[in-house]
Amino acid sequence: MKIQVEEGQDKGFLPDGRHTVEITDIQEGTSEHQNVPFFAARMENEDGFITQRFYTSPNAMPILLSLYSAVGIHPEAGKDLDTKQLLGKKVSIEVGEHSYADPASGNDRSIKQASGFRTA
Repeated sequence: MKIQVEEGQDKGFLPDGRHTVEITDIQEGTSEHQNVPFFAARMENEDGFITQRFYTSPNAMPILLSLYSAVGIHPEAGKDLDTKQLLGKKVSIEVGEHSYADPASGNDRSIKQASGFRTA
């Protein structure tokens, strides 16, 4: 079997702390347990990358809107946001650990996450 490695895939995860990153890829999906739509944004710089899921549920909208605002896109009521607008945008993020109970097993899990979105 041949496995293709594209440019940038050999980077490691960003270390904890504040980083200025570029959004280089967007993938869409739905959550495994509650079927909530999300998009996953790959954010990277020369030091590494992080992939962050952004859910599109009403409860998650403040987080989503803070990301758009930080990259200079100001949402307007009644107008749709397009995730493709985020590609190539730079943003300042805070990388850190987030722990939660896995819905399937009930076990504690930890993941790296991006938060604290600010204008780069």
